[in-house]
Amino acid sequence: MDMQAEIGILLAYAIGILLLYVLGYMFLVPIKLIVRLIINSVLGGITILAINWIGGCFGFHLALNFISAAIVGLLGVPGILLWVLLTAIPF
Repeated sequence: MDMQAEIGILLAYAIGILLLYVLGYMFLVPIKLIVRLIINSVLGGITILAINWIGGCFGFHLALNFISAAIVGLLGVPGILLWVLLTAIPF
């Protein structure tokens, strides 16, 4: 083989590896976001359980479902305050 054919093959391999890297990165980023959402929702659910455990002494209860856990998990302390205010204030 001559030198131009070898350079062409090397360039093809380099472009292929670059494309694999880009495709892998495109699939990895959404997976990281989904895993972060799941972890935060679990932590939000644990927080709501702790609030229900403490609030049980005072007759206070928050509903525990995926939406409430996701709100508390994603927003953190403001989410807890929002959920407590929405539950405590009758409309």
